[in-house]
Amino acid sequence: MTPAIRAVVGSARFSQALTEAIVGFALITGAVRAIMGWPGALGLLAGLVVLAAASLWAQPERIEWRGVLPISVMALFGLLTVSVIWSQYTWVTVGGIAYALGFGVLGLYIALVRDLIQLVRAVGNALRVILTASFVLEILSGLLIDTPLTFLGISGSLAEGGPIEGLAGTRNAFAFLGALAILSFWIEVRTRSVSRAVSVYSLALAAATIIFARSPVSLLVLAAVLAAGLALVLVRRQRTVARRATQSVLLVSLAVFGVLAWLFRTALVDAVDAATDVEVRTSVWARVTGFIDQYPVQGWGWAGKWPNEVFPFAVVADSTGRQPPSALNAYMDIWLQLGLAGLLVLIVALALAFVRAWLVASERRSTVYVWPALTLVLLATTSMTESYLLYEGGLLLFVTSAFAAARNRSWRGRLD
Repeated sequence: MTPAIRAVVGSARFSQALTEAIVGFALITGAVRAIMGWPGALGLLAGLVVLAAASLWAQPERIEWRGVLPISVMALFGLLTVSVIWSQYTWVTVGGIAYALGFGVLGLYIALVRDLIQLVRAVGNALRVILTASFVLEILSGLLIDTPLTFLGISGSLAEGGPIEGLAGTRNAFAFLGALAILSFWIEVRTRSVSRAVSVYSLALAAATIIFARSPVSLLVLAAVLAAGLALVLVRRQRTVARRATQSVLLVSLAVFGVLAWLFRTALVDAVDAATDVEVRTSVWARVTGFIDQYPVQGWGWAGKWPNEVFPFAVVADSTGRQPPSALNAYMDIWLQLGLAGLLVLIVALALAFVRAWLVASERRSTVYVWPALTLVLLATTSMTESYLLYEGGLLLFVTSAFAAARNRSWRGRLD
């Protein structure tokens, strides 16, 4: 690499542009795949990994590794890698490992070269482009030509008030992007990272996404994120001694709320008009449970996003007879693929990342430190009805949030 190329690849502007490209690609990988096919999507992923590696190599003096790599997250990637030994579909597992590692490496790159406010700005910029393009396509499909864009998963239902799918491909995935957008745009407003006009446009765009997606589960997810956000506001305004007592009360309240939510789950489902959606998911979970019972400890082997032509994924169907793209629950999905060991490692990795992020958000003054904690809440709650956490954009957000939390609060950071 010549000095001139190294200066460009190692510059802050290149890192910023590459980070926004990575985030944008990860959040709409499905749309990229629909347009370019698997070869094109894999080529883009490989190209981004190569550019990220070159960028890291060009700026070694800016990289601080110590305490940034959470052992729990590394253990999760290690387990999915060694699952090739007992996998029931070896070559699918090899491909799934490479695919997951690609997004893991990109998440690591972002955590190493970007600070938290730069990360939030990158996510915000990517989401503004994605959501704007999504509504342009929805207007084209639903109002101008009145024809579904089936290759993108757009049904053209905007004129009827939704549900719409945008570039996410499904209404639930589109609502997830809307929830992430609300969180990211709110952080931008609080940190005065963008102009007032851009803030107003961004928040209106995110709100329209939630409204027109009409996702039954998004209301519950948003309620969980809002509750966590309000709790953080309360904690952040207290002194250290009072904060510890409040943390304990919040922990007990969370346990009580979890029990009540489970006891009154039927009423909650009815309240958000999600009975049909839940019926579809429970039918999938029932089929998946039967396959989990066959290999409960080690699982069938890592696959990531379901290859619908491979057993047992090929024989799983929902109550409508359609093949789902996943187990529609990240926790059941990883239990199926990596067994009880994978489920425990995922829960530990999520819990440790959340605790670190929560403590950092409680102690640091800047509002930007709230973003990793609330993003992890968004991922954890969404994972009860979708498997986004295990692949592509969800996996990238998980890795980046976990690494950002570890950078600010890791026991290894105290070692010489």
